[in-house]
Amino acid sequence: MIIVDYDPQWPLLFQEEKRAVLEAIGNKVLAVEHIGSTAVPGLGAKPIIDMMAGVRGAADADQCIPLLRGIGYTSFTPEPRDPDHYYCCGKGPHSIGYHLHLLRFKSREWQRHLLFRDYLRAHPEIAQQYYELKKELAAQYRSDRAGYTEAKTSFIESVIAKAS
Repeated sequence: MIIVDYDPQWPLLFQEEKRAVLEAIGNKVLAVEHIGSTAVPGLGAKPIIDMMAGVRGAADADQCIPLLRGIGYTSFTPEPRDPDHYYCCGKGPHSIGYHLHLLRFKSREWQRHLLFRDYLRAHPEIAQQYYELKKELAAQYRSDRAGYTEAKTSFIESVIAKAS
């Protein structure tokens, strides 16, 4: 796992991919948001653009899958622990990756992603703390993605609590 310095191209790459997603599934999508670390100016991240598309429910999410395959998304995983988080899709291989989460629009998980992103955008010092933590954890959990993600959880939860 690698954490790289912020790239000012990330918002532009998001906009390009958002257009492609909307062309493919726009009739099923209520909103598309840039989330995760690449959505926070100045914050280093894994070179993966995280996005979420808000849908009405599982039926709309299911109908999106073959359309997303048509634009290069290859991995579709149901999220059994969260009935509002239908699939996480990885698009690759590219020099930059894309992950698209299909979520029920304005669900609890949708709101949590936005709270976290917006708090980090408004508090650069907290974003810097998060960046330092991510670099430390990436070195510690090199190829253990689940361990890396779990190790960040308490920091993320504390930020969401402050933002709520």
